[in-house]
Amino acid sequence: MASDTPESLMALCTDFCLRNLDGTLGCLLDKETLRLHPDIFLPSEICDRLVNEYVELVNAACNFEPHESFFSLFSDPRSTRLTRIHLREDLVQDQDLEAIRKQDLVELYLTNCEKLSAKSLQTLRSFSHTLVSLSLFGCANIFYEEENPGGCEDECLVNPTCQVLVKDFTFEGFSRLRFLNLGRMIDGVPVESLLRPLNSLAALDLSGIQTSDAAFLTQWKDSLVSLVLYNMDLSDDHIRVIVQLHKLRHLDISRDRLSSYYKFKLTRKVLSLFVQKLGNLMSLDISGHMILENCSISKMDEEAGQTSIEPSKSSIMPFRALKRPLQFLGLFETSLCRLTHIPAYKVSGDKNEEQVLNAIEAYTEHRPEITSRAINLLFDIARIERCNQLLRALKLVITALKCHKYDKNIQVTGSAALFYLTNSEYRSEQSVRLRRQVIQVVLNGMESYQEVTVQRNCCLTLCNFSIPEELEFQYRRVNELLLSILNPTRQDESIQRIAVHLCNALVCQVDNDHKEAVGKMGFVVTMLKLIQKKLLDKICDQVMEFSWSALWNITDETPDNCEMFLNFNGMKLFLDCLKEFPEKQELHRNMLGLLGNVAEVKELRPQLMTSQFISVFSNLLESKADGIEVSYNACGVLSHIMFDGPEAWGICEPQREEVEERMWAAIQSWDINSRRNINYRSFEPILRLLPQGISPVSQHWATWALYNLVSVYPDKYCPLLIKEGGMPLLRDMIKMATARQETKEMARSWTQAFHCTVAFTSGSKLSSTGVSQPSVHEKDP
Repeated sequence: MASDTPESLMALCTDFCLRNLDGTLGCLLDKETLRLHPDIFLPSEICDRLVNEYVELVNAACNFEPHESFFSLFSDPRSTRLTRIHLREDLVQDQDLEAIRKQDLVELYLTNCEKLSAKSLQTLRSFSHTLVSLSLFGCANIFYEEENPGGCEDECLVNPTCQVLVKDFTFEGFSRLRFLNLGRMIDGVPVESLLRPLNSLAALDLSGIQTSDAAFLTQWKDSLVSLVLYNMDLSDDHIRVIVQLHKLRHLDISRDRLSSYYKFKLTRKVLSLFVQKLGNLMSLDISGHMILENCSISKMDEEAGQTSIEPSKSSIMPFRALKRPLQFLGLFETSLCRLTHIPAYKVSGDKNEEQVLNAIEAYTEHRPEITSRAINLLFDIARIERCNQLLRALKLVITALKCHKYDKNIQVTGSAALFYLTNSEYRSEQSVRLRRQVIQVVLNGMESYQEVTVQRNCCLTLCNFSIPEELEFQYRRVNELLLSILNPTRQDESIQRIAVHLCNALVCQVDNDHKEAVGKMGFVVTMLKLIQKKLLDKICDQVMEFSWSALWNITDETPDNCEMFLNFNGMKLFLDCLKEFPEKQELHRNMLGLLGNVAEVKELRPQLMTSQFISVFSNLLESKADGIEVSYNACGVLSHIMFDGPEAWGICEPQREEVEERMWAAIQSWDINSRRNINYRSFEPILRLLPQGISPVSQHWATWALYNLVSVYPDKYCPLLIKEGGMPLLRDMIKMATARQETKEMARSWTQAFHCTVAFTSGSKLSSTGVSQPSVHEKDP
């Protein structure tokens, strides 16, 4: 069973301060520039957290607005201390690093910061005396500078960037630097001369960098403990250099097998060299490599029994010479991961769930191309089998989606995996906080991508949640996103169908304030446009029916939305749909239910008082569609109109008495024990028809409605009737001289027969839908 722990006070305070910078930490100068309040001093633990959480919010929370001068809050080291910060994506620009240049940074991670230019190289020199760990991973433009800035107008017309590669920068003076990541550096940067001044590197990442001569690495043979050469095109010369780095504890020579063709193949000899020469090795990644079959022993020679990580039993022959099992062995997309005995505590691969999760965990930050394929494998596991490490899987997918918000492949595979990882089978294992994190990354994906697959996967995943309860914390945002999806210009029927269902569910059981707010967002208009488009196409499908159902729900006890329906030609669409689809029973029920809501609004009823509308409602009294529902709803509309009295009957045909007779006949034809396809949140619109003598037929309809609902669904509706004071009203109505005898007898018989004694409990909740939620059976994402 999942348990929820509250956020720490530090986390809550950090989030609040970042969302309210002006008024908490800083003040605005010239209405633009942030400055720290003069009486504030913040230690490094708080400053680091503020910066790192700010980056997280900007990249992961779409409702968070970044501030252009945020980094200026940390410009003065006398009042703020930064030591370890992680910055990523386009959030960071040259002026941001410049703002914190006086800080004594120990750790600076810059990941995929493509807006940084060579100006930031000069800023880096400001940190040279303190910097121990530096990452420039994916900062593709940091080695580019403007050529003749401000003086190349003619040339800029041809080459707008006017950029040239900086080749004279080196890490001279970075005497404390031990950990360096230059992954995905652009071609042309002279790596060897760039790194030569560094005397004591302990960790180096050259992912994606191609160099034919790796001999320069030997200058750190006595200090280098971690080397990453992911996607470097290797040769035997590279291997000869690597095995000289005898202090290595982590070696990564993995590659993306789909990125390009590699001539180099791992052999038994190469793996044996690693084991013999690199005696301190604890972690090795050879994922994606073509591995010759002589590396593994035959199935017949594998030792029987339980899977073992002991080197002596290894199914990979060269690894039998290991002194101890490796802490990590990367074998993703290699044949070796499917062997029985692998001498490592943690293995990345595609054999089983554990290996796949290890792959996602290992490669998410810097290798989205590998991560997306690993998540796709997890998707298959969750779809076909049962996921045994659900919480770990969910957290890893959430992290990947946050980290690679703009990577289409990650968003497609991640959202598809979430659909299966959040279904009802796993719900009890998930905490409220975790499920909220899922909702947030799903909404991020919907905002970032208009692509059909991502949109469909995200909508389907939202269907796994209790609606509206679990979505209420993002209520406005999710409604805005769904309404944008329902733009009639979109032609994907499956997305429209799911989105309309979600919209319907979102307005089903919420208070009137929520309904009014959603109405103002354009909900009513959007549904009417969808209906109009379907009507033009002469199609009555689930989208059409769900749209009317959604309108029924959003107009329930919400006069503003009812008025909006009338103002945007809703009645014309009603008549056209009735004419075009005369046999569609559920459609008729939904439309009449909606008009019942409109008729409950006294100020709007005059707009229904036309010969055409009254004739249509009268004719529908005899409808047998959907049991009694269409007839019942038509009678409800007319009951409210009749309640306004003879003087409000402003038409000659049909006559009021004629319509009354047809209403009496319809009510008498209904079975009092009919089961209903309707849910009431309140009886107030019905109860107001009881204490009056203007329209006995309206009084009779209201009495019949209460009798039916309370007798067929006593547990649900007896408490509601008691709560809203229905019993005294019925007793008073029995004594009224104007009430018809048959109405009195009906009321008397069931008030005596049914003693509503349902006790309310604090946790009980009454449903308010206006219509039962439609079920959506969609294709798998």
